Amino acid sequence: MSETRWLDEGEQRTWRTFLWASQLLHESLDRQLQRDAAMPHTYYMILAMLSEAPERSMTMTELAQLVRSSASRLSHAVAKLEAQGWVRRRKRPGDGRTTVATLTGEGFAALAEAAPGHVEEVRRVLFDRLTPEQVRQLHDIFGAVLTNLNTTDGC
Repeated sequence: MSETRWLDEGEQRTWRTFLWASQLLHESLDRQLQRDAAMPHTYYMILAMLSEAPERSMTMTELAQLVRSSASRLSHAVAKLEAQGWVRRRKRPGDGRTTVATLTGEGFAALAEAAPGHVEEVRRVLFDRLTPEQVRQLHDIFGAVLTNLNTTDGC
């Protein structure tokens, strides 16, 4: 059995600061979207990913990977969005097993209405507090973290 590589004091401090900041950022974005657009951050992300896809459509599997959600959790969220008229689901023609989600015009309008407040909140809680150099460093740091995660979790 290999020996545990405990975090040193600086690593522990950095790790806890990261966890705390990540949680607070997510809560702040979620609160703003709930207040201003009556949607949770998860729904906003689903709408945003669909808005950037060709023909504003993608398979539920692709969408689950992009928003980092389980199939059942995504299906529940998309059902709520579908009930609001923001997303439409259909079987892929010629493949009855694959479900495609499509952003509707109403969904795009809801996203367009929510986006300015969301972007302002992202700026307020993150980018307005950083120098351009810190933004580049943050990008590089999380790029390295994501590269490692994407190679170790099979994504």
